[in-house]
Amino acid sequence: MSRPNPAMEKTVPANAENRYRVTRQDLPLSCPMPGMSLWNSHPKVYLPIAEQGGHAKCPYCGAEYDLVG
Repeated sequence: MSRPNPAMEKTVPANAENRYRVTRQDLPLSCPMPGMSLWNSHPKVYLPIAEQGGHAKCPYCGAEYDLVG
C-alpha cells in the first residue's frame, strides 16, 4: 500500500485572502484552516467564531472569517 505524497496534495495558499466564509462543518475554526499550505504561514490559532457572534479575525494575519448558514 502506498502512502500519499503530501507535496502532491492540492492545498490552498495560506493567507491568500482577507475574508473567508465558513460553515459549522468547519468548526472548530483555526487559522490557517486545514487544506491550506502551512510552510509559509503563521502558527495555528483557534478562533472562537461561534462565541463571537459569527465573526472572527485572526490576530496573526488579519484574515476575517464569517460563519454562514
